[in-house]
Amino acid sequence: MKRERATMLLGEMLDRLDQGAWPLNLVEEVYLFGSYIRGALEVGDIDVVVQHTTDERWKQESLDALFNGSDGYVTMRQALRGRRRGISFQFQERRTLEEEGFELLLLWRGGGGGEPVALARQRLDAITPDPAAGRAPRDHVLPPYETIADLLPRPVRIDLHRLCADGVATVSAFPLPDAHPRSVVAAAHAEERWTSNSPLRRAATAALAHLESTGQVLDRVEVHGQYLHQGTTDDDIDCFVDLGWRYWRRVKRYLGDGQAWFEVLPATTRKPLHALRITPASRA
Repeated sequence: MKRERATMLLGEMLDRLDQGAWPLNLVEEVYLFGSYIRGALEVGDIDVVVQHTTDERWKQESLDALFNGSDGYVTMRQALRGRRRGISFQFQERRTLEEEGFELLLLWRGGGGGEPVALARQRLDAITPDPAAGRAPRDHVLPPYETIADLLPRPVRIDLHRLCADGVATVSAFPLPDAHPRSVVAAAHAEERWTSNSPLRRAATAALAHLESTGQVLDRVEVHGQYLHQGTTDDDIDCFVDLGWRYWRRVKRYLGDGQAWFEVLPATTRKPLHALRITPASRA
């Protein structure tokens, strides 16, 4: 994206932090790193590190997410960026990134009696654009998804790198054409679950059509946290289809059970779709 748009997105994020509504009142520090702070005129996602405290409500929601196998940071991520796309958040990762040698720039320090957001805007304005600064290379990138690495959040890239390095799984990436499954049950599942213009419906139907074309029995596929048939159990599942990293926290459990993982990215209405197929070593 253009630097001007990236700056606008960060400004909107600061507006939300200034309002201090829950859970943004838990944010203690915000840092920037990557291409933006190097002055690049074209950036991928803006890399933002968020350090935060917790309260009882946060602990309860995190516990619920853990039991449901879902992403406990959905609420905070949405509160920070609203309906916008383009910011990649790393939560509670400041020390890890510093140990890995990443340069972090403090944008804002909150907490009780924190800094005024106006100071954060001054820091943002002080970052000098540099036409000679290219985009920072993505770390933890494997050859299969090198060309689409910007579509993978850094925590996901770290997980994939570790899974492959440890011999737990193999990964392949490929374009995913728009298509509809021949299965009446699968088609009805997508139609009943999402509206016709939903990006999730588009991604799900493309994934199911592809899996069907490879000979995968769709009765043994779980789609974005739901089975296609009543009475299905985890023991019946061969492959989990995830849309937009929503259930990524479950990946190790599914791979450990010998089940493949099929990730569709990005789940949008217009952009070309891509897919990652992560196959457990026991089935490779």
